[in-house]
Amino acid sequence: MSSVAKPAAQSEIREKVLRRFELGDQAFHVLTKSSAIAVLILLGGVILSLVQGSLPALSKFGFGFLTSDAWNPVTENFGAAPAVYGTLVTSIIALAIAVPIGFGIAIFLTELCPYKLRRPIGIAVELLAGIPSIIYGIWGMFIFAPFLQATVQPALIGAFADVPLLNQLFAGPPYGIGILTASIILAIMILPLISSISRDVFDTVPPVLKEAAYGVGCTRWEVMRSIVAPYTGIGLVGGVMLALGRALGETMAVTFVIGNAHKIHASILGPGTTISATIANEFTEATGDIYTSSLIALGLLLFVITFVVLAISRLLLMRIEGKGAR
Repeated sequence: MSSVAKPAAQSEIREKVLRRFELGDQAFHVLTKSSAIAVLILLGGVILSLVQGSLPALSKFGFGFLTSDAWNPVTENFGAAPAVYGTLVTSIIALAIAVPIGFGIAIFLTELCPYKLRRPIGIAVELLAGIPSIIYGIWGMFIFAPFLQATVQPALIGAFADVPLLNQLFAGPPYGIGILTASIILAIMILPLISSISRDVFDTVPPVLKEAAYGVGCTRWEVMRSIVAPYTGIGLVGGVMLALGRALGETMAVTFVIGNAHKIHASILGPGTTISATIANEFTEATGDIYTSSLIALGLLLFVITFVVLAISRLLLMRIEGKGAR
């Protein structure tokens, strides 16, 4: 009897253990699924609130809200064109400055830097990401902008005075603050993000690939161009797009140094504004329904711009992955 009861008891214990594991798996599945659904609900709620809040302004101004450069709270006449223009231009210039420098830092730290200096230099670069944005804004307004006004901007105006097109791009008096200043501050802020992601991505390249390239006589530049860059293309594009998302939504630092002028200037030395800076500056002063709705509509535009940028980056990553699979 005992020999028959023992296997039965073991079978019962095994079933209890399996049932407990199954219940745990089901609970984990429900928890993770609920978390994913909660994120979608939260995102849908944000979109719904933005659309609902911006309807009065969009109903009054229509498509002209996107193309108008007016911003007059007294007459309740508002347009988003200068804010959208400033947001896109500052972000593009910031990327143009930060991406080459960030890639260069990552290449130096992974390929050229002495081993003992890699960690201190890497930590120093990453510490830039820990500085609050308002500190960047104060530094930019009281130290960096006066420096640009006294040295860099007059030199740019003089150097391109006789060059067609560029004389319009670098025209006007040297204000110090302006679109270029805000772009440089943004570039400094997104530089640690680009360099750290690029460095981590470069470290994923198998050493055997680089050693094989060096073995057949390739230079460091050829190894980076023909081996490392193709292998890490997806990660590099992802890092750049994350940095672009950070640049598009930055508020306080840009508000300090961009000049907050609701106008479109051909010159990047002139003052301007961005969507986030306009909202931060004027939301507390918005008294009328149309005024408040216009600011919410700006937030909706920023959301749409960010969504489009992320969608384009996802399509680009899918194309790169498809080429890699072939």
